[in-house]
Amino acid sequence: MKVAVFDTHRYERDILAASAARRGHELVFLEPRLTEETAVLAQGSRVACSFVNDRVTARTLETLAAVGVGLVALRSAGYNHVDLQAAARLGLPVVRVPEYSPHAVAEHAATLILALNRKIHKAYARVREGNFSLEGLVGFDMVGKTAGVIGTGRIGAALARILHGFGCHVLAYDLRPDTALVEAGIVRYASLPELYAKADILSLHVPLTPKTHHLVDAAAIASMKRGVMLINTGRGALVDTPALLEALKTGQVGHAGLDVYEEEEGIFFRDLSDRVIQDDVLARLLTLPNVLVTSHQGFLTHEALTNIAETTFESISAFERGEPLVHALRVETVIRS
Repeated sequence: MKVAVFDTHRYERDILAASAARRGHELVFLEPRLTEETAVLAQGSRVACSFVNDRVTARTLETLAAVGVGLVALRSAGYNHVDLQAAARLGLPVVRVPEYSPHAVAEHAATLILALNRKIHKAYARVREGNFSLEGLVGFDMVGKTAGVIGTGRIGAALARILHGFGCHVLAYDLRPDTALVEAGIVRYASLPELYAKADILSLHVPLTPKTHHLVDAAAIASMKRGVMLINTGRGALVDTPALLEALKTGQVGHAGLDVYEEEEGIFFRDLSDRVIQDDVLARLLTLPNVLVTSHQGFLTHEALTNIAETTFESISAFERGEPLVHALRVETVIRS
């Protein structure tokens, strides 16, 4: 089948093309994100393939259906950018990639923790300029620290194992505890208030839903241990960013590692090095020495990209053959990421 692949990037095109070719699909690579305005570009394609920062609204879906698209395939686990009610009304199935590489994201979260702790970003910049001073680069031993992991799905569980390996005491919170983690002595489940009060390091690994929107707000931050390190590789809107910025200024939050940002749409995945960033909150965050921001690259490993491509085109082939769509999303779907 012909597949319109929106919001494509050079780093993924060869992998997507190879996976599609093995199944006989024809790809049309499109640089624009899938939005209400660009959906018409899928004209002549049976499938629209969307990325994480596209806007798959009701109007977007209506246009896709009108131009003959019969399936929306997400190259992501998250689906908060998709109007599933509209998709159901239009009879337009939506599939996702529920698991591509939990290790990729978990290892990136661990990377942010270590880089912030040992001031690697500051040390690198100094040495490049011939400054070999160690002033201001003191970190802390990971052994014995309390790490809080909110969400112990595949990614959160992988990070919990990494942190346990460092010798951390790992507290976890999840509506559905992972008994295997408890039985292995890797985590102890606790309430959110206890986790906030005790964690030296706090990492977020829950999906974005109405209930988790701004899970970390001013009140939550105020209840945390002073100087806590906050890591977010989940979804940007899990954190109230202005509240985080204020807490960084007062020292209530000692470090922040962000691979996602709630207003990242139109910024992340683009080269804006020759422009002035118009987002004042993000611009302020980038000036703080105890903040590390990466551009939603937690998934960016060869293994993850390969798994994304394979799962996506397996779903597309199943749709072509009229088989059940194993990874279809429904309005009532609840995911753990």
